[in-house]
Amino acid sequence: MVRKLKAMADKKAASPASLLDNALAQSIKESAQQIWLAGMGAFAKAQAEGTHAFEKLIKDGISLQKKTQGLAEEKISEVTGKMTAMAGEVTAKAGAHWDKLESIFEQRTAKAVARLGVPSAKDLAALNARIDRLAAEVAKLGGKKPAAKKRSARAPAKKAPRKAQAAQA
Repeated sequence: MVRKLKAMADKKAASPASLLDNALAQSIKESAQQIWLAGMGAFAKAQAEGTHAFEKLIKDGISLQKKTQGLAEEKISEVTGKMTAMAGEVTAKAGAHWDKLESIFEQRTAKAVARLGVPSAKDLAALNARIDRLAAEVAKLGGKKPAAKKRSARAPAKKAPRKAQAAQA
């Protein structure tokens, strides 16, 4: 079979049309060779410049990463500021409510103590002042100087034992 094809190719090569075909084939072959060589040159150039391009891409990536990190940090800072402000507001509101609750508790405790007949600190201070005045008047009448007593502004109340409290009730 190969011999037949070779014989046919030899016959065609001898004819004038085949010479034209051979020239065209040769031209196409040379163009293909040049295209191949151009591709190889482009590959070699890309390979040489590839390292440079790769390094530039890395630098661009680092720059982009820094920008995005900066933006993320700004957003985090902004959110942190807002949350701190919110926490401050909540703390202030809670403090106001706590103060209000404490005031209500103190008022109710004072009412309950007054109902039980327990004197307040103001009552005790007024009573001590009155005792001091009376002692001074008695001393004038009796010719003696009143003994200076040191009293604390608020004397602690003595607690009665539980058994005594139960007996009084």
